[in-house]
Amino acid sequence: MASQQDALSQLAELTDAGSGRSLVELGWIQGLRLEGSRAVFRLALPGFAQGQRDSIASKARSRLEALDGIDSVQIELAQPGEGAPIGAAGHGQSQPRQPIEGVKQVIAVSSGKGGVGKSTVAVNLACALAQQGLRVGLLDADIYGPNAPTMLGVADRTPEVEGEGESQRLTPIESCGLAMVSMGLLIGPDQPVIWRGPMLNGIIRQFLYQVDWGERDVLVVDLPPGTGDAQLSLAQAVPMAGVVVVTTPQQVALQDARRGLAMFQQMGIPVLGVVENMSWFAPPEQPEQRYPIFGSGGGRQLADESQVPLLGQIPIELPVQQGGDSGRPVTISQPDSVTAAVFKDLASGLMAALKI
Repeated sequence: MASQQDALSQLAELTDAGSGRSLVELGWIQGLRLEGSRAVFRLALPGFAQGQRDSIASKARSRLEALDGIDSVQIELAQPGEGAPIGAAGHGQSQPRQPIEGVKQVIAVSSGKGGVGKSTVAVNLACALAQQGLRVGLLDADIYGPNAPTMLGVADRTPEVEGEGESQRLTPIESCGLAMVSMGLLIGPDQPVIWRGPMLNGIIRQFLYQVDWGERDVLVVDLPPGTGDAQLSLAQAVPMAGVVVVTTPQQVALQDARRGLAMFQQMGIPVLGVVENMSWFAPPEQPEQRYPIFGSGGGRQLADESQVPLLGQIPIELPVQQGGDSGRPVTISQPDSVTAAVFKDLASGLMAALKI
C-alpha cells in the first residue's frame, strides 16, 4: 500500500514547463492527502501557467493511479492565482529572484495598452543611457510584436547561438552602443509567434539567463503591453530596480496605464515614474508651436494620483518616426532635437534615482 510520502514523491517529479522547477516546490500542488483508495490534492496555478493545467492534471492522475492501493484521484482546482500568489514557492516562502550574471540593474518599460510608443521610449531610453557612458543591454521582451531590431537597424542580422538545452548560449547583437536580443532576430519578418504562457515564460528566462550579456550597468527590458504572462514571468524571475510606465495623454490610455501601474505596485516592483508620450505636436516649420492632439495633462494626472514622478513629456516630432523606421533612434540621429533632450533628461533622472 502506497503511503502519502510515496504519492508526494511522484508529484514532486512533475515540473513547470517554463522554469523546470518542481510543481510541489513551486506550491502549485498543495494539500495532498489519501482518503482510503483515493488521492486528493489541490492544483493552484498562477495565471500565467493556466495553459499547463490539463497536462499537469493528466500526468498527476497517471502517476498516482499507478501506485499500489490508489484507485482514483480527485483534483481540486483553485481559481487562477488563488493560493499561489505571484512569487510563491510553496510552504509560505517566497520564490527567490535570480540576478543576471554581470548585470547590475534591470529597468522595465511597460504600458497598459499598445500604440502608445512604449518600444520607442525603451529604445531611446537605452540609447540615452549609453550616451551617458553606461554599459547598456536591451531585452526586447515584446515577444508577439518585437520592434527593437527594426528601430536599431539590425532586423537582417541573426545572433550567434551555441550549445543546446539549458547550456545553450546566445550572443547579443551590438548596435547603437547597445547589446540587444529580441525574438525578432530569431524569426522571419512575416512569421507570427503563436505561444501560450509556458513557452513565453521559457523564452523570457532564456533571454535573461542564457544570453552572454557581459558586464552591464543596466538592462532595459521592453515589455509587451498589458498585464499578462511576460510581466509576471519577469517579476518572478529577476530582481528589478523598477519600472517606467508609458502612457499618452488621453483618458482611454490612462485607464489601461492605471491597471498596469497598479499591477507592478501589487507585485512589490518599484514604479520609477510615468512617461507621457505624444504630449503635443510640434510642426517642423513652427517648432515653438504646441498642438495637444491627444489632450493634455493625462501623464501628470496619472503620476499625481499614483504618487510617482512624471519623468518626461515627449512631443510628436517627425524625426522620432523617421529614426525608428530607418534604424537610427532620434537620440542618435537628431541629438539636438527636443525629443532627444527629453530622453537625455529622462536618462539622467533615472541614473540619479537609482544611484547608477
